[in-house]
Order: sequence, then structure tokens, then C-alpha cells
Amino acid sequence: MSWWQALILGVIQGLTEFLPVSSSGHLTIGQTLLGIEFEEGDMLLFDVLVHAATVCATLIVLWQEVCWIFKGTFTTTQWNAEKEYAGKIVLSMLPVFVVGMFFKDQVEAIFGSGLVVVGACLLVTACLLAFAQYAKPRQKEQISWWDSLVIGIAQAIAVLPGLSRSGTTIATGILLGNKKEQVAQFSFLMVLVPILGQALLDMLDVLRGEIVTHLSPVAMVVGFVSALVVGAAACKWMISIVKRQKLIYFAIYCLLMGCFALCYGLA
Repeated sequence: MSWWQALILGVIQGLTEFLPVSSSGHLTIGQTLLGIEFEEGDMLLFDVLVHAATVCATLIVLWQEVCWIFKGTFTTTQWNAEKEYAGKIVLSMLPVFVVGMFFKDQVEAIFGSGLVVVGACLLVTACLLAFAQYAKPRQKEQISWWDSLVIGIAQAIAVLPGLSRSGTTIATGILLGNKKEQVAQFSFLMVLVPILGQALLDMLDVLRGEIVTHLSPVAMVVGFVSALVVGAAACKWMISIVKRQKLIYFAIYCLLMGCFALCYGLA
């Protein structure tokens, strides 16, 4: 993979990780259209690299919220709002932890299924976003423990390529009656530890020689930096979009991209 291909894929990852259009699905589409044939180790490492970049982008944009959680969680022994919020985030991570621990091979096999699976999942994403756009549930003051678990289950299901993680979790939270801005922030924070944990494990495998990569250092740096810069901008943009209730445009986009992926994959 050349540096300019890494640049394009990094931009795709940074943009689509936060926008509700599926980063994994768009990476698959991008790789196909660019004619990139990754070896297994290269694909895994690049995917982890650009996902780690978007985690860093989240930390940059939501730094005040992250500091608020850490300060309230570790500087006092009393139960407070910060500890409760941190506990809900931990609860939301359990379903994806179970999937990662016990169903990793099955998930990776699905990722190799091509554009047909991506197209079908993009159509599901379009439906979820459309429902969330027009849902009028009672607005709750805060995300409950039960809602945290359900949103976590949605995140675990969204490991499927083409099923947007941010779109699925935000739509699920909205349909449960939570405020849009709160759900968007919760969705971006709940993924930090799982992605960083997976990135650390995969990097350890690389250092031990269990994963062999042929990616050039230049391609890896370009991919990481492009995903970081674009991801930070997309994170801010997405929070604003959710506030202004503009999810229907992404539903239409996912519908069109899903049809394109299905047609291209079946052709």
C-alpha cells in the first residue's frame, strides 16, 4: 500500500468513524475501489492503527468530559455523578468485550465476506437512522443503567461491517428516550477503552512476531495522522449534527451506499 492510499483510507476512517455511515464498511469499499489487496496481518494492523487515531481524536475533542470523569472518579471516595457515569460506561462495554473474547474468529470471518454483507448492513443502518430521526419518545434527564446496557448491546452488534457503530448506538439511545447530545457524547466515550485495549493486544502480537506486517512506516504514519486530524473535525461536526436532528441525511446516504455496495458486490 502506497502513502497516498494510506492517506485516503485514513481520511475515510477519520470521517466515517464518527459520522453514522460505518467506518468498517467504507474502509472495505475504499480498499476495493483502490484495488488494495491487504495481507491478513497488514489489514489488521492498519485497521487497529486508524482506529487508535480516532480514539485520540475523541480524547482531544471531549477532553473536558474525560477529565471530569477521571477527577470525580479517582479523587473522592464518595459516590457521585462522575462515578455513576463511569460505571455506566463500563457496563456498556461488557457486551463488546464478550463478543471480542468469544466470537472474534466469527466476526473476522464476516469481515472477509465482501461488499454484499457491507451493503446489507448499510441498509440496516439507514433504517435505524430514519427511525431515530422521527422518533418522539419522552426525553429522559440522564442515561439509565438499563439504557447503558442496551446501548452496549447495540455496539456489540455493530461490529458487523457496514453497521455503523456511532449510528447504531446513537439511534438506540434516542429510541430509548435519551437526549440526543447526551447520547452522542456517551457513544463516543464508551468506545475508548475497547479500541485502545484491542490496539494494545494487537501491537503486542506484532512485537512478539505473531502478526507479520509488510506496511511501510510512511504509510502507517500517514494513515494515523490523517485519521486523527479528520476524526477530530468529524467528532465535533457529528455532535453538532445530532443536536440539530439531521440524521435523515445520513440515512439517505447509507441507503444509496448500501444499494451501490450490493450491486457492486453482486455484479
